[in-house]
Amino acid sequence: MLAVDLLTRVGLATVLGVAIGFERQWRSRMAGLQTMALVSMGSALFLILSAYSFDQTGDRLRVAAQIVSGVGFLGAGVIMKQGLSVTGLNTAATLWATAAVGALAGAWMWREALAGAAIVVAGNWFLQPLGARMDRAQSTRRDATPADYVLEVVCQHAVEDELRVSLSEALPPQAFQLRGIGLNRAQGPDSVRLHAEFATAVRDDDSAIGAVRALSGRPGVTSVRWSIAHEGAADWSR
Repeated sequence: MLAVDLLTRVGLATVLGVAIGFERQWRSRMAGLQTMALVSMGSALFLILSAYSFDQTGDRLRVAAQIVSGVGFLGAGVIMKQGLSVTGLNTAATLWATAAVGALAGAWMWREALAGAAIVVAGNWFLQPLGARMDRAQSTRRDATPADYVLEVVCQHAVEDELRVSLSEALPPQAFQLRGIGLNRAQGPDSVRLHAEFATAVRDDDSAIGAVRALSGRPGVTSVRWSIAHEGAADWSR
């Protein structure tokens, strides 16, 4: 294979990877310009290796197939789970599609490579805001999600009884059912920890945040936090 031909194919793959990565970098995603360019360039190099370096009588598509599975492992590294939410799926899919664009460029199917890159960029650029708008429009029509909330307050001994009452009434009783209030006196010589458990048929983080803000302003309160079972807590410390 001539050097000019090699540089042309790999160069096209790199440029298309940069074009795809620009949109990811602009949105401050985990995989941006450099990652997309390297994935596209590497895919082109592997395909050229498969087509020109191995025995022509062998299965020259074997390396191309391994590109698909190999990039899958790379994409798994950008998928993150945060509470009930999963992020990075779109970036992982973009990495996978970028590998396909690079492979097309490596095979010198440049028209298909250009079209593929344009479709990937357009899909990320226009479909994401459209999807977010649809989510907002459908948010009131989705099935309600039940949740168990826990409010925890660290306060001084002198205001323990007063805070116990306030804590039990911190969340709206028409939507939240109080399951119980606990006490831990092992916080120190002058403070105690109170915690109340609430159940609700519809998850409502705004009410929990409002309760934390209200409780944190009470005299004698050191810190307040809310949490949901199996999730991390949100602190509001004074």
